[in-house]
Amino acid sequence: MTTITQVKKYLNYINGEWVSSSRGCVERSINPANKNEVVGLIQSSTEEDVNKAVAAAKRAQKKWRSLSGTERGDFLYKIANSMERRLDEIAETMTKEMGKTLPEAKGETMRGISILRYYAGEGMRKTGDVIPSSDSQALMFTTRVPLGVVGVISPWNFPVAIPIWKMAPALIYGNTVVIKPAQEAAVTAAKIIECIDEAGIPTGVVNMVTGSGSIVGTAIVNHSDVNGITFTGSNATGKKIGQAALARGAKYQLEMGGKNPVIIAGDADLDLAVEGTISGGLRSTGQKCTATSRVFVQADVYDSFKEKLLERVKEITIGNGMESSTWMGPCTSENQLNTVLSYIEKGKGEGATLLYGGERYTANGAEDGFYVYPTIFDDVTNEMVIAQEEIFGPVLALIKVNTIEEALTLANDVEFGLSASIYTKDIGTMMSFINEMDAGLVRINSETAGVELQAPFGGMKQSSSHSREQGQAAIEFFTAIKTVFVKA
Repeated sequence: MTTITQVKKYLNYINGEWVSSSRGCVERSINPANKNEVVGLIQSSTEEDVNKAVAAAKRAQKKWRSLSGTERGDFLYKIANSMERRLDEIAETMTKEMGKTLPEAKGETMRGISILRYYAGEGMRKTGDVIPSSDSQALMFTTRVPLGVVGVISPWNFPVAIPIWKMAPALIYGNTVVIKPAQEAAVTAAKIIECIDEAGIPTGVVNMVTGSGSIVGTAIVNHSDVNGITFTGSNATGKKIGQAALARGAKYQLEMGGKNPVIIAGDADLDLAVEGTISGGLRSTGQKCTATSRVFVQADVYDSFKEKLLERVKEITIGNGMESSTWMGPCTSENQLNTVLSYIEKGKGEGATLLYGGERYTANGAEDGFYVYPTIFDDVTNEMVIAQEEIFGPVLALIKVNTIEEALTLANDVEFGLSASIYTKDIGTMMSFINEMDAGLVRINSETAGVELQAPFGGMKQSSSHSREQGQAAIEFFTAIKTVFVKA
C-alpha cells in the first residue's frame, strides 16, 4: 500500500505561483483500478483561495487582452509543444487517476494538443465585419471583445480535452481563466497547468484552484468579478450554476447530460452497427456524455443484432487501463460504481431482462478496483428508469421497434438531446433522422460518441444551455460584439 509520505502533493496555481490552500488541507486522489494506490495529494481549497485567483486573473486581463491574437496564439502553441513532450506522462497520470485505458488517454491528450493548436490559429482569423452605414461619410464595423475573467468548471471523464476546449478559446479571445477541475482528475489537471507554466504564460492569466464543488465551484460562480462561467457536468449542478449566474448577470454556458440513442434500421450493416454500438456505449466504461445508452432495433433484425452484440460484448477484457490487454477499465470512483450498480438493480426491478453482466467485476485481482461488467438489458420499454435517466456507465438498453417512425418517436421521448446515431443504407431514412432527431449532434452509420474539435458541440433540451462549444462557434460565448461607428 502506498503511504502518504511517498505521494506527491499538488498545489493550487495562483498568480503564477504554486501555493497551498489557505486551510492547509489536502485530499487523496486514488487509482480506481486499485483503491489502495494514492495517485497524488490535492488541495482542499476555500473561498479565500478563489478570491485570490480571481483577483490575479482580473489584474492580468487588461494586459493579456492588449496582446495581438497572434501573440496570444504563440503561447497556445508553446503549451501544445510542452504537452506533446510530456504526452506519455500526462496520459499515464490520466489512466491511473480516472481509469481510462492508456490508448484512450493518449488519444485524448493528443486531442488536447490539437485543440490548442487549432485555437492558436484562431488568433489570425477575423473578429468582425464591415456593415454598410446609412451615412455615406461613415464607416461602421463590428469587433469582438473578451468577457474578462472566465470561470471554468470541468468534469473528470475527459480531464484533458474538456478543460482545454474551454480554456483555449477563452484565452485566444483575450479572457483570463480560473479553473476548478473535478477532484477525481485534479492531478491530471495539474499536469496541464504545469505545461501552461512551462510555456511562460504571463502571471495571473491562468489560475487553478482545486476543491469541492460546493465550496470552490460555488465561490467561482458567485464571484462578482467572474464575467462568464463554462461548465460541464450533471444537470442538477448545471441548473444551479445557471440560476446563480443569471441572478447576477454573468454569462454562462452549460453542457450537461445525455441519454443518447442509436437506431438500427432493418437494412443496416449489422456488423458495423454492433461495433459502433459497443464503441459508443462501452468505451471509457460508458463514462461519456455522448455515450450510447438506448439501442432501438427494428424487429426484423432484432434477434440477429442481439446475437452479434452479445458475442462481441463477451469478448471484452476488463482490467487496469495500464495493461495492454485491457479493453475496458474501471468506473472512475466508488460512488460512480455504486450509481451504476443501483441503476442495474432498478432495471431488474422494473422487469427488464438481464442478458449479460449486471454485477461487479472482481476476477483476476480486480477486487480492489471499481469494476463492473458491461451490461445489456433486453425487453426494455421507454418508460423504464434505465431508458430515461443518464447512468454514465457501461449499460445498454435494447428496445425493439417496428418502424423507423416509432424509433424516432421513442428516441425523442426523453428530457435530453445531446447526440444520436442511426445505421441505415436508405437515404430517405437518413434524411428523416437528420430532420426529426432532436439532438445537437446526429451521426449516420457511426457511433454516438464521436466529437470533432473543429465542429460546434452542444445539445438540445435539457442537455445544454443551448450554446455551443468548440470550433469557431466558441467565439460566440467567450466574446461580446462591439459595434463601431466612425465618422471623420
